[in-house]
Amino acid sequence: MVERAEPGGIPVVPGGGKRRRGWVVAGVAVVLGGVLGFHRLVPNWPGRVGSLLESFLPWSGVLVVVLLVVALVRRSALALVALLLPVGVWVDTFGGLLLPGEESGGRELVVVQHNVSDENRDPAGTARALSEAGADLVALEELVDPQVAAYEKALAADYPHHVVRGTVGLWSRHPLSGEQVVDNRPPSVEEGWSRGVRAVVHSPHGDVAAYVAHLPSVRVGVGGLASSRRDESAALLGRAIAAESVEPLILLGDLNGVVEDRGLRPLTSQLDVAESGFAFSFPAASPLARIDQVMARSATVGRISTLPATGSDHLPVVARVTLR
Repeated sequence: MVERAEPGGIPVVPGGGKRRRGWVVAGVAVVLGGVLGFHRLVPNWPGRVGSLLESFLPWSGVLVVVLLVVALVRRSALALVALLLPVGVWVDTFGGLLLPGEESGGRELVVVQHNVSDENRDPAGTARALSEAGADLVALEELVDPQVAAYEKALAADYPHHVVRGTVGLWSRHPLSGEQVVDNRPPSVEEGWSRGVRAVVHSPHGDVAAYVAHLPSVRVGVGGLASSRRDESAALLGRAIAAESVEPLILLGDLNGVVEDRGLRPLTSQLDVAESGFAFSFPAASPLARIDQVMARSATVGRISTLPATGSDHLPVVARVTLR
């Protein structure tokens, strides 16, 4: 190797800068892979930083692509090898969501979940759009007067059975029974707050317990992620679901969290989540995360996807649930 000397007699090795840059990219790749693989170890204090990280974890794939481009431009073999770590972890964690999903064995219910927004100016149009999905069950949140009557009227023909409790409701093609409020109100929230309902769906494949819930909103600010009320509500909902005796069970709702978020562990620890599809649902104008969820027990949630935008700030999601 030929060295040249700068003024002062300091030797400079050609390509040394590129190698140093390769080390930087490799180091960032290893750190990213570690965070992806061990995100549960990231502390949630202060500011619930762990939950905040997990809320956008799928987007780490964008960082991997950026690092790959830099490594190729720098022609760094070291960086390319190091990138195998985050690529492998990302594919292991989220790669399955890119697959089309398996075909159902026949014991299947199609379900739609949608936060319709209490500011929706076209509830009848939203209801018609949801009906076109041909679902067996339609779960709605942020139902307020006088919009409730509009949804009831527009959905009546296709969904003759429904229950509304507080600001959440369930519409069904099949008979319902055992309708009751699910108390998921955090202690710090005032009385009268009602965002949970449960009913038994008498489907052609047998009885199914259906839960509809809307967990409290979270906020991102200078102090981090404000999600304590959401987490408390998830814990209460998790207790109710754990005590449910009817199987299978389907949970539909705006949970204000992604399935990777540790704040939803009271639910994700006992329910299966969608096997295929990212279905980012919020905000509707530029979706960044799926906070509208379909989960199940003694059933498999196949591919989940979004429907076209309605008058809401959320996109509807639709999923096929195969009963076991």
